Amino acid sequence: MKTFNQFGQPVGEPLIDWQPRQHPSRVVLQGRYCRLEPLRVEHADALFSAYSRAEDTRSWTWLLREPDTSAGEFAGWVASVCELSDPIHFTVINNHTQSPVGTLALMRIDPKNGVVEVGHVHFSPLLSRTPESTEAQYLLMQYVFDTLGYRRYEWKCNSLNEPSRKAALRLGFQFEGRFRQALVTKGHNRDTDWFSILDKEWPVLAKAFEGWLATDNFTADGKQKRSLESWRETRI
Repeated sequence: MKTFNQFGQPVGEPLIDWQPRQHPSRVVLQGRYCRLEPLRVEHADALFSAYSRAEDTRSWTWLLREPDTSAGEFAGWVASVCELSDPIHFTVINNHTQSPVGTLALMRIDPKNGVVEVGHVHFSPLLSRTPESTEAQYLLMQYVFDTLGYRRYEWKCNSLNEPSRKAALRLGFQFEGRFRQALVTKGHNRDTDWFSILDKEWPVLAKAFEGWLATDNFTADGKQKRSLESWRETRI
């Protein structure tokens, strides 16, 4: 909605009683298929084992760092980041096996403006393309919008990372544009694509996630009956 100041100049929509939001905390977020726990050194061995199940290191291509060559090296990285206030890293725990299967983080946290980004997403073969992987993303969104009351939730990725681009769109993020020559990563240019979800969009997305994650949306062998996109379309 366009409003105007005393000079007749267009200004943004007024935000009545807006107050800075709380900084995210290291909380446990419980779901049906998985839960998110703050990343701890105790998770390192199981996470390294889960990542090592991959046939090759292609899941590391788009990450900002190179693959770890040993469990000890990976544990050292975990120790160096697990107490940070930004990013805040979370471990995805499979509720059935009680094992860590991947990580993701809240980063570039801006409580003053109610903006936060999800990033450092690294899912092992035990998590990728499972209900838990979608639920992990949903749990973090739910925490940001429903608990903390943030206005904007961002996703950014290398413009050449087509799996990440598709994942963002599947999850309901809106593509906003491409920042050319935004970074140099691993000796290569990176153009960065920006996506976002706004608080006003969240209620429709939340209902779609809840429908998709329901147990009756899956067959006995774990295949989805309806896609997340179709759940979203029926509620628009």
